[in-house]
Amino acid sequence: MELSSMSHVRSNPHMFSTSGGKAMEKQIEATHEPVGIEISMKPILDIVEDIFHRASPTAPGTVQGAHMQVDALSERALHSSFDELVDLLSVYINRISCEIAYRLSIGEDAHSTTLAVAHVVKSYSWDAKVVLALAAFAMTYGEFLLVVQLYTTNPLAKGIALLKQMPEVLARADLLKPKFDTLANLINAMLVVAKCIVEFKELPSQYISPEDPEMSSANSDIPSAVYWTIRSTVVCASQIIGLVGMGHEFISSTTDAWELSSLVHNINNICSDLMEKLKRCRQRINERKDIEAYQTLLRIFDAIHIDNMKILKVLIYAKDGQPPLWDGTTKQRVRIELLRRKSVLLLISDLELPDQELLILEHMYNESRVQPTRVESQYEVIWIPVIDRSTPFDDTKRKQFESLQATMPWYSVGHPSMIEPAVVRYIKEVWGFSKKPLIVVLDPQGRVVNPNAIHMMFIWGNSAFPFTKIREEALWKEETWRIELLADSIDPSMINWLTDGKLICLYGGEDMDWIRKFTTTARGVAQTANIILEMLYMGKSNPKEKVRKNMTTIQRENISHVLPDVSLIWFFWVRLESMWHSRVQHGVTLENDQIMQEIMTMLSFDGSDQGWAVIGRGSDEMARAKAETILKSLEEYTAWEAVAAEKGFIPALNDHIQGLRTEHHCNRLILPETSAGIGSIHERVVCFECGKPMEKLFMYRCCAD
Repeated sequence: MELSSMSHVRSNPHMFSTSGGKAMEKQIEATHEPVGIEISMKPILDIVEDIFHRASPTAPGTVQGAHMQVDALSERALHSSFDELVDLLSVYINRISCEIAYRLSIGEDAHSTTLAVAHVVKSYSWDAKVVLALAAFAMTYGEFLLVVQLYTTNPLAKGIALLKQMPEVLARADLLKPKFDTLANLINAMLVVAKCIVEFKELPSQYISPEDPEMSSANSDIPSAVYWTIRSTVVCASQIIGLVGMGHEFISSTTDAWELSSLVHNINNICSDLMEKLKRCRQRINERKDIEAYQTLLRIFDAIHIDNMKILKVLIYAKDGQPPLWDGTTKQRVRIELLRRKSVLLLISDLELPDQELLILEHMYNESRVQPTRVESQYEVIWIPVIDRSTPFDDTKRKQFESLQATMPWYSVGHPSMIEPAVVRYIKEVWGFSKKPLIVVLDPQGRVVNPNAIHMMFIWGNSAFPFTKIREEALWKEETWRIELLADSIDPSMINWLTDGKLICLYGGEDMDWIRKFTTTARGVAQTANIILEMLYMGKSNPKEKVRKNMTTIQRENISHVLPDVSLIWFFWVRLESMWHSRVQHGVTLENDQIMQEIMTMLSFDGSDQGWAVIGRGSDEMARAKAETILKSLEEYTAWEAVAAEKGFIPALNDHIQGLRTEHHCNRLILPETSAGIGSIHERVVCFECGKPMEKLFMYRCCAD
């Protein structure tokens, strides 16, 4: 390059100006004459990126050991298809490189040079234009840096450096460091812009079209992005070429920092804008993919299958070729095929599965494994964690997932990401998952035979197998409201009491003074009536510290029996709620269903601030009332003692309780929300005391210790 030519370049202060952007963009659009050549530019861009990354980003004269290693390019560049691509495009890459060198040598400005490059690639698409221009500059940049890296150790590189008068420049490497730092920043920004443009081109057309607002907006900006990227390669090339043969003169005259910084700022802005638009395009594509996947799920679940494999594999997406399930017993990954033609229970929850529910389910599962050949044991469980994808799955969530997974003896998915967004949508919209855990039952053919079996499992345990709606209906037909249904699965002692024909009293509340008075009175009446009475404290739902203290006091003072663990009190009330859920799901009417009436009466006891008691035997005989009513009835035993001798203790107690009812009362019933939402709760609920309709209110509760 002649010195006079470079002097002309340096003397033109407007050569690299970024003004007049719109007019320039129109000019480059005028050069765009595509002929429909469709080429994937990603392999070329990969090589260009590889060249830039291997070239030292520091000032010339600094040799980096890592870059001195001679290793092969990526395997992706060694295929015959890549060779054919290079054969096709190399002539254009060389033409661009020569075009830039020539026009810079005669002092042509950056804009004209940019248009000249655009004219060379006028028949190619926008992504091809920008990649070819970057490839041409990569050759210039790479050749220069290769000599810089090797000239101190390689005689050939040293000879080339001497002919290019580079030693004088390399001796003053400290003065060039700011320039090369800025060049590195500009190159990185250009690479990102090129990647965005290539990715826009490769977006799947079946999910996004040029008419979509996100794509249309990006397409209108791409010509401008291509113009400024090509122009930046011209400016970068001028900086590299300017160092060759200019020696000390080029260093001392100018570092052109202002023009490089201006381009860095401009390209970074273009980069940010394209990345944001690409992000919106990806979101639109993912939305449409999720819709398509959701529709596929609907079709698959409606179809008939010979086994459950297709259903399980569409629910749990295996990634990286690893077995998708984690075996909680062996603590290792296993293949989903182990569950072929088995009844599978999908335990669906978030990462905050309550300890009590987990404990109860674990007890049932372990019980089923004791005798694995029994009919009731022929099922497997998979935990399906549903997480909020709007927030990152960070280390805290990972630990929470792994901690919960480690407590489960059954199968679980290897990672929450295996549950695709479309599956999460299906779980929420079709199966009604919101916050409360549910258990979806799949039969050996993968058919959903119960969208939520957790309630029947809480009521009847493993005897509810195969956990179908038909089985649930059959079990209810066998039931009446009796003490066995209410509590026989809560405490092992209950079975012995029922076998021995003892009278059983379940009572609850938090008032310790009333508890002492009631139990003392009940014991006295039992002694007078010559009956054997066993009393068991049931506290309140969501038992807190007060219930725990009461249990300790009752045990210490030998007032009555208590359950061995406070979680069983929780289970007693949750089981009642499960009965309510189950009856609601089967569409029973409150007015004509005694079991439903009694369930709601029990729930109203818990909803009040008073104590309560239920007294019954193994038969259908049961009496129940709130604190003051049941206590007064027992205190007035002498008034109905004769009736008890004639009709029996429970019927006489019921008659006396009925006689004590007054018009003045206040009963509160707290019903658990169903998976179908608040709207599914009965519009008309009558008071268990007076039979009048109760006022309906909504309550939001946060009960933390």
